[in-house]
Amino acid sequence: MAGGGSTRFGFDKARAELNGETMLARMCALLKNVTGVVSVVAPIGRYADSGERVVEDHWPGEGPLGGIITALMDAHAQTHEDTWCLIVGCDMPFLTSEWLTYLKDRALASSAAIVTPQSAEGLEPLCACWHTGATGKLQYAFEDGIRKVTEAMKRVSMEVVDEGEWARFDKSGRLFWNMNTPAEYEEARRILESEKR
Repeated sequence: MAGGGSTRFGFDKARAELNGETMLARMCALLKNVTGVVSVVAPIGRYADSGERVVEDHWPGEGPLGGIITALMDAHAQTHEDTWCLIVGCDMPFLTSEWLTYLKDRALASSAAIVTPQSAEGLEPLCACWHTGATGKLQYAFEDGIRKVTEAMKRVSMEVVDEGEWARFDKSGRLFWNMNTPAEYEEARRILESEKR
């Protein structure tokens, strides 16, 4: 998911560099390691230079729920069958392939429509697995005026992965940390550079 306006950030978060690599490139490489194939949901033309498959957000400027529905519609159109999508925001620098692989495997074994972790901040819908079978109900919620992702999630079946299950993948307490401000970006840069040493 790279369709946000990055208003608090000051410039496009997906183009922010960590260890010489843009966040978009980092996230795409991480996801390809887990899922094999990646698509970027964003306004058309924004990442034409990325070398990645970009799916145009059907509801640009309407928030992440529209982007999630866009991703699910596109995945169904690509496969012509119901399937799982691992959906993540492009601004989460501390996600790991071990955690995402666990989440993917958990979803593949689940009968729910969404498999989502829950942290101290609440549900983490932008680091969750979404089943394309939920698209219709989510779209109805969107058409009803719902824009808050966690509100729309209440319309479908959910399997929640609590901290007891994901904490082993989060040794530093930063698994779901995201960069919303320049200060958070600088902190992420400092942490990752110190880990490189």
